[in-house]
Amino acid sequence: MGPASQSGDSPTERGHDCGMRIADEISALLAQAYAEGPPLRVRALHLPPVSPPGGKEGEFAALELESGQLGLCFLLLDQALSSIGALTDAVRGIDAREMVAWWADGRAAAASPARAALGYAAVNALTRRVFDRAGFAPAPARDTIGGLDPRPGESVGMVGLFPPLVKQVLARGARLTVLELRPDLAGEREGYTVTLDPQALRGCTQVLSTSTVLLNHSFDGVREVCRAARRFVLVGPGAGCPPDPVFAQGVTAMAGSWIADPQALIQAITRGASWGHSVQKSLLPRADYPGWAALLQRAAGTG
Repeated sequence: MGPASQSGDSPTERGHDCGMRIADEISALLAQAYAEGPPLRVRALHLPPVSPPGGKEGEFAALELESGQLGLCFLLLDQALSSIGALTDAVRGIDAREMVAWWADGRAAAASPARAALGYAAVNALTRRVFDRAGFAPAPARDTIGGLDPRPGESVGMVGLFPPLVKQVLARGARLTVLELRPDLAGEREGYTVTLDPQALRGCTQVLSTSTVLLNHSFDGVREVCRAARRFVLVGPGAGCPPDPVFAQGVTAMAGSWIADPQALIQAITRGASWGHSVQKSLLPRADYPGWAALLQRAAGTG
C-alpha cells in the first residue's frame, strides 16, 4: 500500500468532515443491497503473524463472512495493528452489515482505528458478495500502474510512495510528485519530489492513489485538489468498495486485488507468506462498470 498510510494522525485530523461524504454514499449502497434478508455473520478474522517476514503480506488482515467472501483491511494505520488482535473473538458471529458503521462513522473510526479497519473490511466483503451473486468480476490488470499512460514531461501524481511504481513512471519520462504523510520521507529525490502538501498535486494530469484514502476518510480532500487530472486511479488490496460513488467523483479506474482462492489467501496471511496466486491484480475502468443497480438486478435474478 505504500508508507503514506503509516501515520500517527487520526482519521479526524486528516479530514473527517470532507471525507464522510463518500463514506455515507458507500454505506447507503450497501444498505440498499442488504436491506432485507438474514444476518450476514462473520465467520472469522484472519491476522498476520506478530512479526511477519516483511512486505505487504504482513500489512493486511482478512475478514471472512460465513458465506465465504473475504474483505481485506490495511493494518498499518493509526496503530490498528497493535490493537486488532483483541477483537478476533469479539467479531465472530457479528452481522457484517452492522460493522460498516465502525468505519463510516468518522468519530467512531477516530476512537478505534482497529474497529475502523474491520468496518472497512466488512465493506469490501459485502461488496464482493454482491459481485459474486451478480456473476461479475473485473478484468485482470495489464500492468501494475493502474492503466496510467505517463508521457514525457507530463506531471504525474502519486498518493503514497510506491517505490516499484516510481521507476515505471520515471522511465516514461514523466515528472512525478508523491504526496506522503510521513515527514521523514519528504524532500527532493533523484527524478521526483516527495511532499506533505496536497496542493502540490493540483497541476497533475494523471494520479495514482492508494485506496487507503478511503479507509482514512481523506479521499474527498485528495480528489478535490486533483480535479485537473484526466486519469485518477485508486490502487491496492483495499480498492474493493462499491465503485459508484468514487466513479461519480472522477475516479477513472479501480485497480485492486481480486481474491481468486480465499483459503489460500487465508493461509498466506496467517503465515506471513507471499499471497502468490491466491489474488489477481485487477483493473475496473469506469467505462466497463455496469453500475450498482444493474448488479443488484443480476444478483436478484440468481435467487
